[in-house]
Amino acid sequence: MPTQKVSKRKEDYQSRINQASTVLNEVAQDNTTPRNIRRAAKDAADALQTAEHSLGVKASNAIAILDEISQDPNMPAYTRVKLWNVASILEAIKD
Repeated sequence: MPTQKVSKRKEDYQSRINQASTVLNEVAQDNTTPRNIRRAAKDAADALQTAEHSLGVKASNAIAILDEISQDPNMPAYTRVKLWNVASILEAIKD
């Protein structure tokens, strides 16, 4: 039974990572968003896809990238909201 819980949790975490990656890739492709913010979104998406880290480390690395860029005054409000939502999705992932 505990093994079933662990696999269910990993499925949930992987689902969250996939959801976050989708939104980050949308931001990275949005030409109305400044280049440095698009680059940070791409870097965060890449951090989520890194194979050599656990799910929790991937999420933490992506959150760190998003925290760095979140205070940029050039960021459009709708992009900031998207990135905050991604960070909140990822904050639930623990090792």
